[in-house]
Amino acid sequence: MKKTRGADLLVQTLAAAGVTKIFSLSGNQIMPLYDACIDAGIEIIHTRHEAAAVFMAIAWAQLTGQLGVCMVTAAPGAANALGPLFSARRAECPVLFLTGDSAIAQDGKGAFQELDQVPMTAPLTKLSFRARSAKRMGHDIARAIRTALSGRPGPVHVALPFDVVQADAGGAELPEQSALRAEPAALRPVDVTRIARILAAAKQPLIVCGPLMSATRQGGALAALADAMDAPVVAMESPRGLKDPSLGEFSRVLAKADVVLSLGKPIDYTLGFGSTAVCDEKCKWIVVDAETGERRRARLNLGKRLRFAFAADPVTAAAALCEAGTGGVERSGWRDEVNKLLAARSLPPASGACAGKITPAQLSAAIQRQLAAASESVLIIDGGEFGQWAQAGTSGTYRLINGTSGAIGGSLCFGVAARKAKPDAMIVAVMGDGTVGFHFAEFETAVREKTPFVVVIGNDACWNAEHQIQLRDYGPERLIGCTLSGARYDLAVEGLGGHGEYVAAPADLDAALGRAVRSGKVACVNVAIEGWPAPSGAAH
Repeated sequence: MKKTRGADLLVQTLAAAGVTKIFSLSGNQIMPLYDACIDAGIEIIHTRHEAAAVFMAIAWAQLTGQLGVCMVTAAPGAANALGPLFSARRAECPVLFLTGDSAIAQDGKGAFQELDQVPMTAPLTKLSFRARSAKRMGHDIARAIRTALSGRPGPVHVALPFDVVQADAGGAELPEQSALRAEPAALRPVDVTRIARILAAAKQPLIVCGPLMSATRQGGALAALADAMDAPVVAMESPRGLKDPSLGEFSRVLAKADVVLSLGKPIDYTLGFGSTAVCDEKCKWIVVDAETGERRRARLNLGKRLRFAFAADPVTAAAALCEAGTGGVERSGWRDEVNKLLAARSLPPASGACAGKITPAQLSAAIQRQLAAASESVLIIDGGEFGQWAQAGTSGTYRLINGTSGAIGGSLCFGVAARKAKPDAMIVAVMGDGTVGFHFAEFETAVREKTPFVVVIGNDACWNAEHQIQLRDYGPERLIGCTLSGARYDLAVEGLGGHGEYVAAPADLDAALGRAVRSGKVACVNVAIEGWPAPSGAAH
């Protein structure tokens, strides 16, 4: 009879937690786990770079509300994946990051790829530890899952020594279902009443939420909270913060507020640190956050203006406030004013391209026409200047962006996971020509995994965000190091088995995008655009 290894117990625990997919790049030390996935019926989506596996787990978590699991090999494999862990932490995504590891029995002897990985990942995760017992593997993984999903969700790392995953775990039982979940910390009823009363007494209250509370991840919860409190509710997930072009003139909204309730939104650079330079010095702040560190940060940045800081889960807090209501307060005028400010856009007309090129506004409008024709869509938008145009001018049923980490390059990986998560949706990933270079090989993954979606590249032949900084801060005579070639990425994608389109004229946009959508393949629409600076968001 086949023995139950540590690898089998680990994978069985994942299956018991509802995991059906693992995003991974193979390597020596994790081969027992690959073998165990066959018997557990867990699908492995095999990537071309370790970082891509983490990005895919991030997208899966956001679109499904489930744990995202990624697995890579030891040492160099783990190191390759570090960057996206920072993105997962800032985007508040529950990700289980599994890495191979050299055998415990060979510690200190110079084993193949021997490296203490825990100190490397600890600053980037909620929890990082090394498994040490095959028979304890189920409980270790249950602890990791609970931590990833609880409070402010985030990544957890478990290093898996080869001798532990190979060892006999016979007789060990799977954790109880209750061990795979953590009860969210709830506001006390007295605190719910206190918050509701403060909001009811305010003339111009504002509720700000972190990435966990976005419409993609919480559905209609934000709209329900806005109606229950009769107050505007804004989810913030962009690294551009108060200058997020998808939030229009949000900075003016914050400046007008007399009470700000933060539900899990860090009081950090994205809110101008909550300083009196961005909000009224008499504005009262209330913070609800599951993490001690974020409540401490709020006290540091807000000082005496922070009236209360409650330790609670923002999702359950929002539900409790919805139930409490505000006792018939009516603030439709304030809410209308905020909606108009958030909808404001400083966008030039869709005509008048410089040098005959397509403008970012024209391309965004063409993308939106495709999205509007779909009954369900996933819109993925990376960072950079063109990304900001797309964020300001496009919308879908679900939206994924690069997040407050400010990292770029993950959107192509997001597309693969999005197709797995939303098999019937139109999926469009929008990025610049700099961004697409980070994980271009994942086009091959998309072809191999049969995950068709449309990639739209706004190709201005440069790293335009940095180019604009150089123009602004140093002048046109001091431009250096930001030029790209305007390469034919569409032809390269065709060579990998996908569909390619090249567009240089506005009149050809709709037809090219339509062919890409109908191709049934992963498609690259490479569009030559004018390199404009990002829209300000504000209309003047």
